[in-house]
Amino acid sequence: MPNVYETEVAKRFTVYNSLFLDLPFDHIYRTGTLLPILTSACQSGFEKNKTPKEIIHQFFDELMAGKPEKERNDLLFKMVQYIERQVVLFDSIEDAAFEKVNDLKGKGTMAALISRVENDNKKEELIAKLKEFSIRLTLTAHPTQFYPGNVLAIITDLEAAIRNNDLGLINMLLQQLGKTGFINKEKPTPYDEAVSLCWFLEYVFYPSIGDVIVRMLNRLEIPLHEWDNSNLLMVGFWPGGDRDGNPYVTHDITEKVADKLQNSILKCYYRDIRKVRRRLTFHHVEPHLIKAENRLYATLFGGESRFSSKDELLELLFEARKGIIDYHGGLFLDILDEFILKIRVFGFHFASMDVRQDSRKHDDLWENILLKKEGKVALENFQKAGEDEKIEKILNSDSLPAIEEMEDDFHQEMLNSFKVIDYIQKNNGSMGCHRYIISNNQSVLHILEVFQLARLLLEKGEQMEVDIVPLFETIDDLAAAPGIMKRLYQNPVYRKHLENRGNKQSIMVGFSDGTKDGGYIRANWSILRAKEELTLAARSEGIDVVFFDGRGGPPARGGGNTHNFYASLGPNVANKEIQVTVQGQTISSNYGKQVSCTYNLEQLLSAGMVSHLYPSGENSLNDEQKALIEEMAEHSYQAYKGLKNHPQFVPYLEKITPLKFFGMTNIGSRPVKRSKGGGMKFEDLRAIPFVGAWAQMKQNIPGFFGVGVAIEEMEKKGRLDEVRKLYKESLFFRSLLGNSMQSLAKSFYPATSYLKDDETFGGFWLMLFEEYQRSFKNILKVAEMENLLQDNQVSKESIAIREKIVLPLITIQQYALQEILEKGKEDAALQKLILRTMFGIINAARNAA
Repeated sequence: MPNVYETEVAKRFTVYNSLFLDLPFDHIYRTGTLLPILTSACQSGFEKNKTPKEIIHQFFDELMAGKPEKERNDLLFKMVQYIERQVVLFDSIEDAAFEKVNDLKGKGTMAALISRVENDNKKEELIAKLKEFSIRLTLTAHPTQFYPGNVLAIITDLEAAIRNNDLGLINMLLQQLGKTGFINKEKPTPYDEAVSLCWFLEYVFYPSIGDVIVRMLNRLEIPLHEWDNSNLLMVGFWPGGDRDGNPYVTHDITEKVADKLQNSILKCYYRDIRKVRRRLTFHHVEPHLIKAENRLYATLFGGESRFSSKDELLELLFEARKGIIDYHGGLFLDILDEFILKIRVFGFHFASMDVRQDSRKHDDLWENILLKKEGKVALENFQKAGEDEKIEKILNSDSLPAIEEMEDDFHQEMLNSFKVIDYIQKNNGSMGCHRYIISNNQSVLHILEVFQLARLLLEKGEQMEVDIVPLFETIDDLAAAPGIMKRLYQNPVYRKHLENRGNKQSIMVGFSDGTKDGGYIRANWSILRAKEELTLAARSEGIDVVFFDGRGGPPARGGGNTHNFYASLGPNVANKEIQVTVQGQTISSNYGKQVSCTYNLEQLLSAGMVSHLYPSGENSLNDEQKALIEEMAEHSYQAYKGLKNHPQFVPYLEKITPLKFFGMTNIGSRPVKRSKGGGMKFEDLRAIPFVGAWAQMKQNIPGFFGVGVAIEEMEKKGRLDEVRKLYKESLFFRSLLGNSMQSLAKSFYPATSYLKDDETFGGFWLMLFEEYQRSFKNILKVAEMENLLQDNQVSKESIAIREKIVLPLITIQQYALQEILEKGKEDAALQKLILRTMFGIINAARNAA
């Protein structure tokens, strides 16, 4: 809908953007007047192959001749602040036009799917699939949200004002934006992050999930009270539970966050029951609702008649329901049934917390346990033993030292993190926290270490209601995963645990670290192949496997158009559930408003249904296609490995990109790298700042590097037509290249071309640029397009406007980086410019980190 986009978004931005010039702030007219001149200077300067330094200096010479350096830098800083607010305005305009730009009843929506299955006589098949299907969106606290909470609130109000064409309110909100700080003065705590995401739970996910399910059931003519799949749409929650590399997440924080989640859902119920009571004012009904309301109040604010579980609340509501049917002919029954449905979905937990820790921490914990219990000789014998002997030793451990006897505070904390699971399950229900995720999982031992700790520490022991979830991330770990899981399933002790858990095993795969480790094509292909083999291994043992995808915002971290990926998985990948992380910017951009949240939930739900109901060649790969992708993945991997092993790779990230500034942005509680030591090691780098640094440089290497080489190698072998055929016939491969197009479309190499002349990094920059050009040219050749995103005009136009808005930011950032590089020393004023430009660049991209 490019014409609609032009009218509803592009032209509106031009109109409302002019309001900035009239805002009553010092120097704003001057800043707003000079900014278009700088934008034009940047465009023409880069076209003439000028460096950022030359562009900025020429701008100063022409418009600020004779002015001191401080005044010049102050103007640049004001321009950065101005552009930050332009980005907010554009986001709000785009959000306000969401339902006009997107077809809310078209392809990918449940309305369209239900119409299709009714025409194809597949309605009963759809209902059967929905009864066993589940989607879990897990909200993470990973630092990719650069807007503080008060700015997000303004964006919400600004979107509503734009939607209503309320010019007066828009003007006032822009004034508020001008007076509101855009950065956090201090790093948020894990609890702060949880509170921030609870806003989305209360005001977006709570109404949206209920709306999707109710409309779907009404359309399918299924009475709400008969629907028994309360897990169809769920929310997971990592803030306060994810302690991998985050020393600030303690068991006390986990407990506090669980309490906050319960408090948030009870507030939703309290608001809703007051609305329900406005209609259900009848005898035999109202007394039950008054009692329920009073007990909810007591549970929220303190009192004697608190609810201890959702079942107690539902019992009262069922009494009220019976009164409506028996005495009032079912009047307003639908209102009560919708409320009951929400309670069954969200329980007293709202969202399911996950606990996560690195496998190496468990290794160290067990060694210290053995040392404490049996002494140094026993520990040395354990360290020399093979994996099977270690497993036998651990599984035969019948006790642990008292927590307070552990000498290391961190080990005490690890043991307490199991104990807090008991607390959450008692207070919030078993769904409140029922998974323990093991990062960097590389063996059966890693899984059984956690399993045995849970058996010994949790009150229910053998009957524990906790799933142990291995996370496979690197290319080697993904390749080893099927063998690891096969051996795990054959362990009789663990197999008994799986029987108690309904013979279901969850496995997490990491797109972010996979791409960082193996490059774009190899990572995505390795994950798909691993899923197929893991599915086969599970099915052969009578196990239902569920995949939990650790995805980020950009294509380089498994983001982009995820709906197509889930529609393309084919019959060889288990598909009873879709589980995926949603992070930072992606939460606010894709799920930040009810209309966008509802739309994207339906897209995921529809994708899961379509892959089952309408299997086709487009959704599955034959052996020839698999061999072709494998060959391309290997060429891509070798190219990426060459880049990763280049002696200038880490120094370039450390000295040229803004990577080191991510730790100063105060956007997340978690440190930028895993180790505490000085210096930078590739393996210690977090995927988010790694990908984010390339995005800041407008180079986006992780989202395409190796794609151009892979296609070129196929063309050399005379197989380009095979690749083109694969693109047309495979939704997976088409989605893969389509998302890579996004990375390329958001790249801008002229901004960093000055580096080609750098004595140390010139050759390395040329290596990056050559693969960018190669990937750009070859992807278009395969897709048979004249320009990027030719088949997605809305995305293309949105990216183009956003990139134009931030072009001065990119130039200012590179100017500051270039000056520091040439001076050979740090400069506080330039560092401040770099840090502040990062916010606008990331926010404008919406899914860049």
